[in-house]
Amino acid sequence: MKVKLKGFTLIEVMIAVVIIGILASIAYPSYTQYIAQSARSEGLAALMRIANLQEQYYLDNKKYATDLTKLVGANPYITEHKHYSVSSSGESSFTIKAVAQGVQASRDASCSSLTISDTGAKGPSAECWK
Repeated sequence: MKVKLKGFTLIEVMIAVVIIGILASIAYPSYTQYIAQSARSEGLAALMRIANLQEQYYLDNKKYATDLTKLVGANPYITEHKHYSVSSSGESSFTIKAVAQGVQASRDASCSSLTISDTGAKGPSAECWK
């Protein structure tokens, strides 16, 4: 009497590995894009927060702060999770710039430098501000 062994054949295992590989190759780029966009949102939030603080400073002092340490509650150097460094310039007008740091700079190369001005002009493109 022949005993039938239960289990997977090598071909069945290889097919499962191929299917998992295909799914992973589709999912990984979407995942990295999601991570880059979530880190970019930190830079955008920092820009908007500092722009609001600049406007408040202007209302109080009739000029914009050239040094971010003059703005109450502004971290003058880097965002919370260290994805962007932030700087500002000008007394009669301002342009605030957030520059991607570390891995974020290579992960999100097209939007590695974000800017906003006192007129509300946003850069480098509208795609980066979505």
